[in-house]
Amino acid sequence: MKQLTSGQIRQMFLDFFQEKGHEIVPSASLIPKDDPTLLWINSGVATMKKYFDGSVAPANPRMTSSQKSIRTNDIENVGRTARHQTLFEMLGNFSVGDYFKKEVIPWAFELLTSDKWFGWDKDRLYVTYYPEDKETKELWEQVGIASDHLVPAEDNFWDIGQGPSGPDSEIFYDRGEKYDDLAPDDPENYPGGENERYLEVWNIVFSQFNHTAAGTYEPLPRKNIDTGMGLERVVSVFQDAPTNFETDLFLPLIKKTETFSDKRHYGDNTTDDIAFKVIADHIRAITFAIGDGALPSNEGRGYVIRRLLRRATVNGHQLGIDGAFLYQLVPVVGEIMQSHYPHVLEQKDYIQKIVKSEEERFNATLNDGIKLLDDLIQKTKEAGQTEIAGKDAFQLYDTYGFPLELTEEYAKDRGIKVDEAGFDQEMEQQRNRARSARGSKGSMKVQRDLLLDIKTPSEYVGYEQLTVPAAELQDLIVDEQLVDDVKDGTAELIFDRTPFYAEMGGQVADIGTIYNEAGEVVATVTDVQHAPNGQNLHTVKVTGELKRDDHYRLEVDRQFHAGVERNHTATHLLDQSLRNVLGGHTEQAGSLVKPDYLTFDFNHFGSVTKEDLAKVERMVNDHIFAALPVETVVTDQKTGKEMGAIALFDDKYGDQVRVVKAGDFSVEFCGGDHVHNTSQIGLFKILSESGVGAGIRRIKAVTGKYAFDYLNDEEKMLNEIVQTVKVPTNEQAPGRVKELQNQIKELESTQESLEAKLANQEAQDLFTNPETINGITLITGQLENANMNQLRELADTWRNEARSNVLVLGTATDGKANLLVAVDEDHVKAGIKAGDLIKSIASNIQGGGGGRPNLAQAGGKNPAGLPDAFKAAADWLATK
Repeated sequence: MKQLTSGQIRQMFLDFFQEKGHEIVPSASLIPKDDPTLLWINSGVATMKKYFDGSVAPANPRMTSSQKSIRTNDIENVGRTARHQTLFEMLGNFSVGDYFKKEVIPWAFELLTSDKWFGWDKDRLYVTYYPEDKETKELWEQVGIASDHLVPAEDNFWDIGQGPSGPDSEIFYDRGEKYDDLAPDDPENYPGGENERYLEVWNIVFSQFNHTAAGTYEPLPRKNIDTGMGLERVVSVFQDAPTNFETDLFLPLIKKTETFSDKRHYGDNTTDDIAFKVIADHIRAITFAIGDGALPSNEGRGYVIRRLLRRATVNGHQLGIDGAFLYQLVPVVGEIMQSHYPHVLEQKDYIQKIVKSEEERFNATLNDGIKLLDDLIQKTKEAGQTEIAGKDAFQLYDTYGFPLELTEEYAKDRGIKVDEAGFDQEMEQQRNRARSARGSKGSMKVQRDLLLDIKTPSEYVGYEQLTVPAAELQDLIVDEQLVDDVKDGTAELIFDRTPFYAEMGGQVADIGTIYNEAGEVVATVTDVQHAPNGQNLHTVKVTGELKRDDHYRLEVDRQFHAGVERNHTATHLLDQSLRNVLGGHTEQAGSLVKPDYLTFDFNHFGSVTKEDLAKVERMVNDHIFAALPVETVVTDQKTGKEMGAIALFDDKYGDQVRVVKAGDFSVEFCGGDHVHNTSQIGLFKILSESGVGAGIRRIKAVTGKYAFDYLNDEEKMLNEIVQTVKVPTNEQAPGRVKELQNQIKELESTQESLEAKLANQEAQDLFTNPETINGITLITGQLENANMNQLRELADTWRNEARSNVLVLGTATDGKANLLVAVDEDHVKAGIKAGDLIKSIASNIQGGGGGRPNLAQAGGKNPAGLPDAFKAAADWLATK
């Protein structure tokens, strides 16, 4: 077996398929783009959907990639099995309507067995196939796989419901007898069974059918190939590792973790080994997810990161590691993956900052989780039970990151079990919620074959001109049919030349009008999108007659277009200003450029302060007022990057790119439309800044006339305030408002003081008449002029004057009721607890509450129940 590193293996796979005419596609961001069905990119093919469903025709129908992916549907198995990972890399080769079985099977065999490539022994390979797919079986035999190494399997058919589907073929590597963990006669002892000896390394999907809504399988017009090879598994074969964790992808992380743990080492015992593996796995996923723009939060992707980080922290605690340590593993991840993912080390300081902050925050609550577990164990014992409820164990898992096994181990040491079935039920309910949150949209659309076949060239000329006097109508589509003419309704059009911009990069499509040669309006353009082969596809409402091959005058709505240009250039100034003010970690996460406003999404850890937002707004306007020339340079990617152009990490750019420069301030790759000088933007005003997702912030802003109108409206409101507070000038308004606020505070303070005096007077009458119940003195009473703060102050007075053993006070305000219970220290020690008493009586006011043993409070929505609550308090004491 060749001695290869993970980096060498990855590159060898990509080099092999590049030699076979494939384009190497860079690994896309883990955050899906324009795909609401996915929380994370979870496979190599997930980034290829637009090619397989026909919405975009690839420049090269042969592609190969090593795609980082995240899956967390069975996170609890990480560390317990040999191969479960949350983050993994999927090596793949893809054919979009190009080659098929006769090419891909010999290539797979060549890569795996040729001395130039992997050089594996062919006799160690086993292959499964769909029983009805005789062609696949014959092809494997022809390349050299023995018949007794070919295994028919009914489940070798890839089908996700409606959409592309087809048989598949899985390749297994026989790791030898030393990995046998089943008896020879065990029914699972075969390639594809549960024996660790046979390791699945590659799956080749032959996508050849369309699974229709009617449940039938019809041949696809273009057959596709989609393969997936798990890098971690292949590396374990080359490095003869018992599990994926003993490879160079994980061992450096485990060794570094050992230095934090001091006395515990990997391989010492099973429980500790699981913890080491969980930490190594989770920090890889956390590092890459944050590096791609996701941030810890309580929802969506942010919740996944937070959950992984907390699980890793708890496992570190299990290894005896105190304090934050995960952030120190981030550079190790970067060093391991540097050959293919250099951006991790480039971003390590930013990633470490976020991980450390999250660790420290969670460590502050970790002891709370342990205390909660202690309380659960104590209550379970007091109730005479021997098992912690599954729901409670799941709360520890979900809120504090406690794995079930840790709760079980901790409880077992104290003679208590955990309801595993109840825990599993809660876990399944959470998975169902997650699946529902991702929506019910299909994950792969059916190919739109008509548009894939249309390859007539079309040129966009809107950068230079907004009117084309004589554009030839080359293709006319109505209801998925090519037609020669149309007189009404909706149609799709492709011209040889067009000034209409097709929606892309956040910039909305142009709208406008189509005229015939007689100058009559024959259609209005309502939308423009890119056809699969790149042409601008115009959606129009037909008002006259359109004929294929005729010529028409195309006119873009100039006012609409000018507004879009202003706002698009403003997003570039905003992007650079955010980087300058907040730091280089901010990256564009999306935008919407319309004629009347713009939105700009960017990743940032926390909200932007008002001071920083003002700096950003000022910086944008300064560069508008500076009248910077806006130039566009068409060049190659390398030259564009040397010019300092900013590129979105997950965007794919062609050989020729457009670099848009606003003076020396902003340089970006961009295919959109822009003003010629920043002064044309006029004015820039931020309307709002808010969070729109985990670690994603959004700025909404206006420019030009819309900014002027906004400021005018603000001035009108200020003038109304000036008139209301009665000052002669606008400048005096803030001072006058502060004066009025101070007067209000003084009046409120006076009112509160008077109310407190009234409440004290009422309380004095109550304090003089305690009743004795079962040897315990009790004072109860309702105060009409008190709030909860005043009730607490009265309780302090009661305690200082030792007026009784127990105090129960109530008050009603605005249709709501409040109760307060206080107990003196002697009776707390005797078992009379305020928290227990408040829970016993709160139902009378249709509420609930709690607190400390010596002071508790409750709120409710039934003030009429206060007298009953006082009576219930006396009854409760009578039982003590």
